[in-house]
Amino acid sequence: MHTHQSGTSPFTLLSRHSALGAIVLAALAFSSAADARQVRVAALTVTAPTAAVATTASTNVAPDATLPSAQDLRLESLGMGDMVRVSVFRNPELTTEAKVSERGTILFPMIGEVPVAGLTPAQAGARIADKLKSGRYVVNPEVTVSMMQVNSRQVSVLGNVVKPGRYPLDSTNTRLTDFLASAGGIAPTGSDAVTILTNRNGRQEKMEVDLAEMFRNGDLTKNVTLEPGDTIFVQRAPMVYVYGEVQKGGGYRIEPHMTVMQAIAMGGGITPRGTQRGIKITRKDGSGGARDIDARLTDPVQTDDVIYVRESLF
Repeated sequence: MHTHQSGTSPFTLLSRHSALGAIVLAALAFSSAADARQVRVAALTVTAPTAAVATTASTNVAPDATLPSAQDLRLESLGMGDMVRVSVFRNPELTTEAKVSERGTILFPMIGEVPVAGLTPAQAGARIADKLKSGRYVVNPEVTVSMMQVNSRQVSVLGNVVKPGRYPLDSTNTRLTDFLASAGGIAPTGSDAVTILTNRNGRQEKMEVDLAEMFRNGDLTKNVTLEPGDTIFVQRAPMVYVYGEVQKGGGYRIEPHMTVMQAIAMGGGITPRGTQRGIKITRKDGSGGARDIDARLTDPVQTDDVIYVRESLF
């Protein structure tokens, strides 16, 4: 009865309550959206410095990794006697092969003498391109200088190696073992003892290196860095000679603690007609002569021994 007298119907109250609930829900939704934006902003604020640090780190590290060392530049520079090929992009008629003169220059069409000694091929190409451009011979020239033959930086490898000769000193060949590998390695008659002759500041020095000992002990300090004009000489190995009733008579390199039996084995062993009895060794004496001695299979051999295996009588 009281509700009816106040003039407010049940439908009106229900509408008011619905409107109030909608307002509350809208406020909660707005508050949640604001919190979500704050979280996203906070997340972005935290990650931004990390990206900046990564960018700074990469900027600081990359140049150091790409800069060539002074040693690499020195080993790539042009010198007197070097043969080079100069080519200009889209101008094949200007392709030139030249030798660096004693004055450290090369002759190039239209621009004449160009000093290149002490420059890397890339620097020499840039110098030639600058002269072509400044003289208005070629518009925006692209010049490439390539090394054909290195004559100014060489090391001689002599003695008992597979391919004796002179080899260029460059970024791949700098140490003793590099040049021995370029020469094909030590020949079967070569020794592990290597002699190096150097010339540093006008002083000639001689160095002896035992390769077997160097690798056995892991002492790579003897694997020295060489300079232009140095000489490597591989000595002849101590030899023992086997002949008579053996499969392959000839000279063989003496290995440490080698015995008569091992020397005969290197010669392929005794033939069916040979015998182990009566083996003789002809050995040099201190006076320059030689003497024959009876040998047993377990006797050690010496340098330049000559072992004779005789034929069996039965």
